[in-house]
Amino acid sequence: MNSLSERRALLLRMEEARRQTQHQLDLIDRQIIRRMTAVIPQLHPRRNSYRHGKAPEPATFLARYRANLAAITAERQQEIDALSRKLARQDRAISDLRERHGAASWS
Repeated sequence: MNSLSERRALLLRMEEARRQTQHQLDLIDRQIIRRMTAVIPQLHPRRNSYRHGKAPEPATFLARYRANLAAITAERQQEIDALSRKLARQDRAISDLRERHGAASWS
């Protein structure tokens, strides 16, 4: 790989692959957020206790929210971990390529 154009093409391909991996991670994040948004109305306690003089307990809602978030995230954790490792490898490969050929050669 001697030519500058070949190195640039390789770098562009590597950066595009990294963007796709990041996009997949972002997509999973949005899916988890969407599922949590759908679950939130079910987490609110019934209001009949408030009518009897007791205010709803905010800590209870927060505990339910965290438990549901943990469960939903756990379902996708293996996929998240695999994509995170892949992203780290891609970052290292891009930085190694840039280091090996020097920053000045990319201009």
